[in-house]
Amino acid sequence: MASHPARAWALPLCWAAVLLDGFDLVVLGTVIPVLLREHVWDMTPGTASAVSTAGLVGMTIGALAIGAITDIVGRRKALIIAVTAFSVFTVLCAVAPSAAVFGLLRFLAGLGLGGCLPTAITLVGEHARQERSSSATTTIMTGYHVGAVLTALLGMAVIPSLGWRAMFVIGALPALVLVPLMVRYLPESTSFLAARASGAAKPAATATVGTLFRGGLLRTTLAFWVASFMGLLLVYGLNTWLPEIMRQAGYPLGAALSLLLTLNLGAIAGLFLAGYVADRRGVRPATIGWFGAAAVFLALLSIKLPSVGLYAAVFLAGCFVFSAQVLVYAAVSRAYPVASRATGLGAVAGVGRIGAICGPLLGGSLLSAGLAYPWGFYAFALIGALGAAAMTFTSIRHEPAPAERTPAAVHS
Repeated sequence: MASHPARAWALPLCWAAVLLDGFDLVVLGTVIPVLLREHVWDMTPGTASAVSTAGLVGMTIGALAIGAITDIVGRRKALIIAVTAFSVFTVLCAVAPSAAVFGLLRFLAGLGLGGCLPTAITLVGEHARQERSSSATTTIMTGYHVGAVLTALLGMAVIPSLGWRAMFVIGALPALVLVPLMVRYLPESTSFLAARASGAAKPAATATVGTLFRGGLLRTTLAFWVASFMGLLLVYGLNTWLPEIMRQAGYPLGAALSLLLTLNLGAIAGLFLAGYVADRRGVRPATIGWFGAAAVFLALLSIKLPSVGLYAAVFLAGCFVFSAQVLVYAAVSRAYPVASRATGLGAVAGVGRIGAICGPLLGGSLLSAGLAYPWGFYAFALIGALGAAAMTFTSIRHEPAPAERTPAAVHS
């Protein structure tokens, strides 16, 4: 079992890895307008969409594959490989000679990046005290939003002076520090080490995946997949189209962009609150409540509100929308045994990435049909309600007893 000083490195190193996911969420949004305006590789909106989709498909495959690999080779080694792969293919994007090669490199970078999130969450959750595992999951996900905000600010500062290629060089630079630190200090999961110390043989990948559907887990696994699909559909759909939907509603573009910032600030606040509530009241009821509240506040956005009320509603929508998806990850960590935990989380994240692809498509279809306002918010509210309904079919087997979730335990 890792010593206490070693375990102290788990959260900051994994948080830094998740920050790369936040970088990837925003980086294409910062460079695509330049590629289109300067006619780089004769880029068209259709080509840009294909490149974006290629990256998301890579993340989906990476997330689906990394869980089984991690449960065999260990969390530590898998995370180091994922971060290294993402960084290498990201820096190569800076020297891509064509749109086709650029799209291929985005796909390959996505394979590595798709493995970062489920592995980091699993590793941190297994090093956290049991009564704090939900808080550990939500805390690490703040790195996602910090990375997104920093990348947006970086794009405004870097692209005008150094060009769009510099964004991918800068995005890969953290690996020069992060990977050596991981090699030196990142501890292996104590649960994984304990399983290996007991003499358990390394499972085959197919056997590990099969455990997600046996022993009464079939219904829970399918319910998690549905909830994760709905959760990431909301995250990516709103991040992509909220400014345009609000502009369609008659708000000026500046106000619409401010609302997007408000949405993500709400997300950061919601992550801390969600972890506290889940550790105190249970992760399953918290996740159901978070999806339900997201549905309510998204539906509320369909009403023309005064300025203060509108910003409050958007802030609260962000608080619940983004945290609901993270609570799904926390719940997965409680639902599966150690031997298949990373596989379960990888599968949930992978199916969720399909929702991430569908979210922008849904918003774009509603805009094209002239139905974005108010029906876009009703559609997103329905998706939130479906996420809540899916979570009612899950069974959380490793939830701490109520005595372990006392206020004293939460604050210890």
